[in-house]
Amino acid sequence: MDFTYRTIALAAAVTLAAGSVAAQDAYKPSKITAFVAAGAGGGTDNFARTVQPMLEERLGANVTIVNLPAASGAIAHQRTATAAPDGQSIEFASSTLITSRAAGQNPIGLDMLTPVARMQSDVLMLVVNPEKYESFEAFLAAAEANPGTLIIGGTHAASVDRMAFLGLNDAAGLDLSFIPYDNEGAASANLLSGNIDGMFNEISAIQGYMESGEMIPVLALAEERLEAYPNIPTTMENGWDLTFGNERGIFINAKTPPETIGAIEAVFEDIFNSEPYQAYAARTFLDVRPGWLGSDEYRAELEKNLAFFEELLADN
Repeated sequence: MDFTYRTIALAAAVTLAAGSVAAQDAYKPSKITAFVAAGAGGGTDNFARTVQPMLEERLGANVTIVNLPAASGAIAHQRTATAAPDGQSIEFASSTLITSRAAGQNPIGLDMLTPVARMQSDVLMLVVNPEKYESFEAFLAAAEANPGTLIIGGTHAASVDRMAFLGLNDAAGLDLSFIPYDNEGAASANLLSGNIDGMFNEISAIQGYMESGEMIPVLALAEERLEAYPNIPTTMENGWDLTFGNERGIFINAKTPPETIGAIEAVFEDIFNSEPYQAYAARTFLDVRPGWLGSDEYRAELEKNLAFFEELLADN
């Protein structure tokens, strides 16, 4: 049995490696421009810059990163969608691509951009200042006792954290208010100063605050309690079907030939499965739930989320 398992595992590894080599042989760009639909220093930018040398190593091509955060990333989407469909222009983007599309703030849809692969599925948490609320029960009791009074902060009106705010209001029957800020730092500062009551953020973004005790996560948008955070209740255990997070992946001009898209997908799958990438994912708590989705599966996930966000916004 042991021998059979090892034989199958070895065969799978050989197949994956052979596929990656074949993909790299089929995809030989002279250079790559990687648009990032976010500013420098954030999660999407860190993702792109972590992957950059891994991509260069595999392809032997120089990868230039261009940050285009304006208009919730819509400029980056436009540049990618109108670039030559030759595989030399790609984009690193987050769920804001879909949330801004649902809000009518992004003219570029999945008819113009094709998802190549999803590599991250970050978990959103409701985060509070422990000096105001020591648990989700305390936060919920205050919200129910004071409708319209508690304030959630977020990055902008079409962000994934605002979608989480709308979703919680809708699912739990709450009356929370929302204040959009220009950036995550401003929202965090207002939470720390007590000006707002909570914010939705990703595990990877709040580690420093958690370690210092300045912020605590009290609710996870997840189906089951996370192994790394067994004491944090989830939306699903409260009966709320609200489990989306901030996803990050790679996109390309929709007119790019399918064989080129498939070759790029194979290269990124090889990167995703590599030891350096997995070490990065573990270090930044991006391995809490599965991240990888290939092109077709990612498209289906994006289309499902787009429909959900459009319905959520229509109801609110």
